Amino acid sequence: MGFLSHPGGSGVSVGRVMAEDAFEAVVEAHHAEIRRYLLRITARASDADDLSQETFLRAFRAYRALPPEANVRAWLFTIATNLGRNHFRSQSRRRRAYEAAALEPAPAFADGADGQAMADETRARVEQVIGGLPEKQRLAFIMRKMHELDYAEIGQSLRCSEESARAHVFQALRKIRRGLDGHLPAGTKESQR
Repeated sequence: MGFLSHPGGSGVSVGRVMAEDAFEAVVEAHHAEIRRYLLRITARASDADDLSQETFLRAFRAYRALPPEANVRAWLFTIATNLGRNHFRSQSRRRRAYEAAALEPAPAFADGADGQAMADETRARVEQVIGGLPEKQRLAFIMRKMHELDYAEIGQSLRCSEESARAHVFQALRKIRRGLDGHLPAGTKESQR
């Protein structure tokens, strides 16, 4: 009892089948966002692919123990954040800036080679400034501005209070504005503060 028979004679517990179905829904709902987040913090598609697979593998192993009222999205970001940190420690390299956090070319200069060169220069400067942020500020900024997590979810992911998460985002924004001051072409959003 308690097992479903599948063709081939292997027995699988009903609870396990239900947990796997529920977890498949979690993967379906969150995989793309977690991969984008990891791409932003690693700046390499292959690293993001590996780390997102590892995130969901670890999540699958722990999923059945997760309380029903748990915030699954924040929990997945916590796993991904920890794996990202471990990745950089093992690689012993500084984090680079993030392509996904770069500004899109502004319509005013999107035409022609000069416009593309200005857009590329702006993107590189934004990436450099974001890449130079302290780890918690950088991660909090990406979670808030790119993935629209609320401060409670960011705090849970970074293992800090909601107020600390808010402060990390505030400090990151202040440093980004200061780092970009005078470096953005006229007409871009940040230069019109």
